[in-house]
Amino acid sequence: MGRVSGKIRAFCLYGDTTGETDDSGFPVRRNWAADYRGEATIVYGHTPWKEVQAVNRTYCVDTGCVFGGKLTCIRYPEMEVVSAVAHRQYYERSRPLWGSEKEDAGLLDIRDVQGKLHLSTRLLPGITIPEENTASALEVMSRFAADPHWLIYLPPTMSPCRSSSMEDYMEHPWEAFQYYQKNGVERVICERKHMGSRAVIVLCRTDDTAKRRFGVGDGGRGIIYTRTGRRFFEETGMEAEILERLDQMLTENGFWEDFQTEWVCLDTEIMPWSGKAKALLKSQYGPVGRAGRESLSAAVEVLELAAGSLDIEASLERELRSLRQHFAEKLTASEAYVKAYRRYCWNVDSTEDLRIAPFHLLACEGRVFSREKHVWHMETLKRYCTGRDPIFIETEYLEVDLSRREEMEKAARWWESLTENGGEGMVVKPETFTACKGDRLIQPAVKCRGRDYLRIIYGPEYLMPKHLIRLKQRSLSRKRSLALKEFSLGLEALERFAAKEPLYRVHECVFAVLALESEPVDAAL
Repeated sequence: MGRVSGKIRAFCLYGDTTGETDDSGFPVRRNWAADYRGEATIVYGHTPWKEVQAVNRTYCVDTGCVFGGKLTCIRYPEMEVVSAVAHRQYYERSRPLWGSEKEDAGLLDIRDVQGKLHLSTRLLPGITIPEENTASALEVMSRFAADPHWLIYLPPTMSPCRSSSMEDYMEHPWEAFQYYQKNGVERVICERKHMGSRAVIVLCRTDDTAKRRFGVGDGGRGIIYTRTGRRFFEETGMEAEILERLDQMLTENGFWEDFQTEWVCLDTEIMPWSGKAKALLKSQYGPVGRAGRESLSAAVEVLELAAGSLDIEASLERELRSLRQHFAEKLTASEAYVKAYRRYCWNVDSTEDLRIAPFHLLACEGRVFSREKHVWHMETLKRYCTGRDPIFIETEYLEVDLSRREEMEKAARWWESLTENGGEGMVVKPETFTACKGDRLIQPAVKCRGRDYLRIIYGPEYLMPKHLIRLKQRSLSRKRSLALKEFSLGLEALERFAAKEPLYRVHECVFAVLALESEPVDAAL
């Protein structure tokens, strides 16, 4: 630099220091790599460790050969580490080599996610997250979320199809089919929509993989978490048992060898719905159903008695019987409402009472499966994740050629059969995992829910004409915009993790999905 001083010499010898010295008398260096956010890859040395330190696109390859450690290099651009053990100890170090990992190597910096965020993904180049949304997400992440090292993906929200043109339906498959037809999609897949709770499962083959690949040293070898990044199960024992049983299934079916991986990430639905919605049932659905049935049945009984009195005029009797019929219809609707939500509730006393339906094989080592068609996902998961163990179930599906009316009619009849027999409905997706019309990303999935299930969402009497006409005037634009943003951010997070990008790069996408979830949207959608 053309300048010489004690300060410059110390910086060149030791880097940026805190001004303190350690127990051996050496200056304490600041961990600059933990704060590095540059795009360039930096390979450096002069800070000896037992193993290569990979932090935020920086690689310390000094593994103490002179002290009897190893001589290490990195092959670029593969970033493959190659080491040779020293023949002997050439120099005695005054202190042992540092451990295999830095204590703060996996720390996240709050400054990365504060304020307004501007993110770019492969599918959507420009996504802005308002400051108020990031503040909300910080509250959730800091108070409720699981260890962020595990959170490599959050599922996106899903838009329903547009309101049906049929008089007696709020939603119907024809609207979903028409949406994809208009956007140039030739084939779709219709998957049964399980009425449960969305869950992401991350499973490592060994504890060492969890520590080495995810940076989790004492959190077991996997996790099951919700759409908002919280642990799915309050009791870790049930989670551990499910992960163990999943590992046994994958091992018996040869998954680990076939995919040459030590970890896997699955998108699933866990049933029953009541397993995660007990508070909602007690505070909302149960009281509404109970109050409706008791008050309306009493009203019908009183009106029946009044209309049957001998000393009333004929006109008043007709009026009372008409009023009784009105309340009887409301009572029938209330009973249908209770029946609708009870279908998805049962006691969970042990793992055996659960049913888990995987429907996306999201990623494993070095691979994200977003380029595979949905049928591939369905069949692959059926082969490796279902069979012997009854808690893991397959997801029914149907392929539909949108140029063939008879296939669409068949799918509509299938949907009607599902929903009439207690099913929630189905999800309609393009044949491919991602689909575009020109350079515009279109909805990766559209849900179509059954008439009875929608009573839970819109209320017991929603099918009455005066209510249905009003409810159909719903806007989907904001919901669909959020679905696209969250979908692209979720895939971006997976791709970054598979490519072994720094934790903060993965986490900013996951954090953004959670932030978007605080956007005000009609809850019925």
